[in-house]
Amino acid sequence: MTKSLQKIKIGSRRNRRMGSRKNPRKVPKGVFYVQASFNNTIVTVTDVRGRVISWSSAGTCGFRGTRRGTPFAAQTAAGNVIRTVVDQGMQRAEVMIKGPGLGRDAALRAIRRSGILLNFVRDVTPMPHNGCRPPKKRRV
Repeated sequence: MTKSLQKIKIGSRRNRRMGSRKNPRKVPKGVFYVQASFNNTIVTVTDVRGRVISWSSAGTCGFRGTRRGTPFAAQTAAGNVIRTVVDQGMQRAEVMIKGPGLGRDAALRAIRRSGILLNFVRDVTPMPHNGCRPPKKRRV
């Protein structure tokens, strides 16, 4: 009776070993995603399957307010991410840049300087093909 009432979770998160690994994963190739808005820049690195390895943003680097949108903040965020992925053995990467912010070029420049070979750099900013219907004209 009691067995049927209990829900047995097979393969749940609790069953797996959590915590830090003794030796970090070796990731030879990855993808950098740079999302540059006017207020912040977020840099994420994934492996080729899309699993996040490391990420950073101008806000987590300690920049607050309007300074988060600056190129220097984006460069610092990219540098933080690069440091962690180079330790894991990354040599090749692809870069996807999204957004209109000031941090686009600065983050790309930091990635280029790091010594990681870039296969390609792609701009994936969403562009409307005529977009939403505009609001009706104001009558005064």
